[in-house]
Amino acid sequence: MSGFIRFAGLQYAYPENGAFLLDIPGLSFAQGVCAAVTGPVGSGKTTLGKLAAGLLRPTRGSVCIGGEDIAKWPLGKIGRRVGYLFQEPARQIFAPTVLEEIAFPLTLRGMDAAEAETLARDMLIRFEMEELAGAVTYTLSRGEQQRLAIAAMLVHEPGFLVLDEPTTGLDARRREILGDMLKQLLAQGVGILLISHDADFVQAHATVIRCIEGGRIV
Repeated sequence: MSGFIRFAGLQYAYPENGAFLLDIPGLSFAQGVCAAVTGPVGSGKTTLGKLAAGLLRPTRGSVCIGGEDIAKWPLGKIGRRVGYLFQEPARQIFAPTVLEEIAFPLTLRGMDAAEAETLARDMLIRFEMEELAGAVTYTLSRGEQQRLAIAAMLVHEPGFLVLDEPTTGLDARRREILGDMLKQLLAQGVGILLISHDADFVQAHATVIRCIEGGRIV
């Protein structure tokens, strides 16, 4: 287990204009804990999540996983430790069919094709998507795309998940399924960074809540 994602002396300014500065002197997220990050639009929540997942690199300071600065890690290595769900899940879905979206990356890692397909089908059953295995991914609803993106992350068994507005587009039943899944993952020791405006979902599932305003933890 990686233990913690730690931010130390962290600053981030967007290179295009340098106008926004995220300034986090010290912060950590532990495995086995659901930590929610809330705050107004434009406050830095998504930026913080992308820094945790290695999708952005800090202007200053460090992001460490298991005590190691990830600055020199390749993105693939970070991705095996931290799964990231975009606000728009269609951005991270690339395969032509639902089943291939989960199975194909496993075969790239050297897994036998038959075993990869079995694991992929098991994950689809877990998310009640088994009837969509052969569906074309771009025809899915937003909620279906979101469930598929989460399923595709979980098949790699990451130590941490960063979920950016995961309840958007989900009906009450799917929100309940997602909540149950988070509980199972926490029990397995997975750390969850939940970025959300959904106050009810945050209150129901977060162990720790942090609020960001103007790029700073308040």
